[in-house]
Amino acid sequence: MAAPDPAAERIYTAALVVIGDEILSGRTQDANIAYLAKWLGLQGIRLREVRVVADDTAAIVAAVNALRHVHDYLFTTGGIGPTHDDITVDAIAAALGVGVVLHPEAVAVLTDHYGDKINDARLRMARVPAGAELIANPRTKAPGIRVGNIFVMAGVPAITRSMLESLDGALAGGRPVLSRTVAAWTVESRVATLLADVERAHDGVQIGSYPFWRDGRTGANFVVRSVDRQVLDTTAAALIGALEADGIAAVDGEI
Repeated sequence: MAAPDPAAERIYTAALVVIGDEILSGRTQDANIAYLAKWLGLQGIRLREVRVVADDTAAIVAAVNALRHVHDYLFTTGGIGPTHDDITVDAIAAALGVGVVLHPEAVAVLTDHYGDKINDARLRMARVPAGAELIANPRTKAPGIRVGNIFVMAGVPAITRSMLESLDGALAGGRPVLSRTVAAWTVESRVATLLADVERAHDGVQIGSYPFWRDGRTGANFVVRSVDRQVLDTTAAALIGALEADGIAAVDGEI
C-alpha cells in the first residue's frame, strides 16, 4: 500500500483568543501561546491564529465569532475567575446567543473542594454558557468549559496546562507535526535562496529560519517541519548537504 500523501491529508486548525487587560498593558507576559501551540502540534492540530483582546464583552464576542467558524477549534484563555471583571463566560454566551447557567457538576466539584468556604464568588466559577460541558482541572478543581468547538480556559499558565492535560488525545486531529533543526553560523540573506530550493524540492515540508546573534557572530537555526518522519530526515540531510556544498559548516541540531 502506498504511503499517504501528506498534502492530501486533512489539516486540523485552531485559533486562540488571549483575554486580559493585564496582557495588553504589559503587566503580565503571556506564557500560554507557546505551550498551546506545542500541545496542539502533538494532537495533530495546527495553531493558525492568535488574537489578544481586552476584558471587554464586545471585543471578546467579535473575536470569538470571527474565529470559531473558520477553524476546527477555538481556545480562549483568561477571564473565568471568581471576580466581577471575569466576563469571558458571559461574552462567549453572548457570541453563541445562549444564556448563562450554573453547571450542576461544577457546583458539586467546587462545593466539595471548598467545603464550608464556598461562597457566591467561588460559585461564579460554576457558570457556563447553556449546553456546555466541563473540562477537568486537577490542579485547582475550578473547571474549564467546552461548548461546541470552543474551549474556555484559565489564564494562569499552570492551570491552563492542567486543563490541556485533561484533553490529551480527546480531540480529532491529523498526524503530529515533527521537527528537526539544522544550524549554521551564517547570515540569513546568504542562504535564503538555498532554503527555498531545498523546501521546494521536498513535498510536505516547511523550513523556518530563526537568526541569532552570539559572541559577536551571526547564526541561524533552520527548523524543518513535516508530518512524515522519512521526509523530515531526508530534507534535513539535503539541507545539511546544500549548506556544506556552499562552504557553510552545518550542525544537526541547535547552536
